[in-house]
Amino acid sequence: MISVRPLPDTEDVRNTRTRSRLARAVGLVALLAALSVAILASLAIGARAIPPLEVIQILIGTDAGQNAMVIHDLRIPRTLIAIVAGAALGVSGALIQAVTRNPLADPGILGVNAGAAFALAVGTGLAGVSGALGTLSLAYLGAFAASLVVYAIGSLGRDGASPVRLILAGVALGAVLAGITQAIVLTDRQRFAVMTSWQSGSLLDRDSSLLTLAAPLVLLGLLIALFIGSSLNAIALGDDLASALGANVLRTRIFAVTAVMLLAGSATALAGPIAFVGLMVPHVVRWIVGPDQRWIIAYSVLAAPTLLVLADVVGRVLIPPGELPAGIVTALIGAPVLIGLVRRRKASEL
Repeated sequence: MISVRPLPDTEDVRNTRTRSRLARAVGLVALLAALSVAILASLAIGARAIPPLEVIQILIGTDAGQNAMVIHDLRIPRTLIAIVAGAALGVSGALIQAVTRNPLADPGILGVNAGAAFALAVGTGLAGVSGALGTLSLAYLGAFAASLVVYAIGSLGRDGASPVRLILAGVALGAVLAGITQAIVLTDRQRFAVMTSWQSGSLLDRDSSLLTLAAPLVLLGLLIALFIGSSLNAIALGDDLASALGANVLRTRIFAVTAVMLLAGSATALAGPIAFVGLMVPHVVRWIVGPDQRWIIAYSVLAAPTLLVLADVVGRVLIPPGELPAGIVTALIGAPVLIGLVRRRKASEL
């Protein structure tokens, strides 16, 4: 006798989905609270410790003492740069992982970060370009040129731009550009002293005027990412099935690469080539919320800046009276965490 398994009750399925969405919404609120705590810590902790209550009084304008200048002129711009750069890195990593269908990819895998760093090294060190607009323009130019070259190389052949070809082309170009950039910097350490600090991912003494120019472009990149979230879900099933479901694979990839260029280029210009944030955060988020790219992007917007702000805070207290760059701290945190995550099969799958 053949037994037939009854179909799940529609009401039960609806209730399960409602509970899942509620849990994810609660998670977003928790991440927002964590980011708020990280911001308060970033404003309070440093060479001069400021009590959290005094920080709040300064923010609301009821305290105009000597510490107010430290908060407004130094720590608020630094914290805002960490927030914007972190969000850009997290979402760009999520997009790269979705487009390449590789859960261990990050913005550097398409050579975007290396392209931006190469353009900055050549433009600022050799051509004498200066100023916020010049720096940001160089970063975008390098990121855009690297993206075009990688996509052109990956598109060779009858099959077009497959994820594997894009990854191989990106890794190869990134390695070449990184080597050339390092060679340029080593030719004159004094001239490239600022580049050396920037390459380490330090948020100390960053040009806050860059933030005014980069923030709107980061916002545009985030909006593009949210707009293509549904199509990215289809692409995760494979190009053929995605096309059958009505997704325009080529258009989605073009939008995704454009968003990555805006986000990774901005983050690189603001904070330098910070590693592991764009790789680790979407990977962890996917383990928590599942494969839905819309939720992954929403969580990454909050989780990535929380990580970068906390990494910057930790770097201030590890080696007093000096500071450890945030990029080094994220690498120290990211390496062991990622090793643990990749050992979990559920966390390693798209």
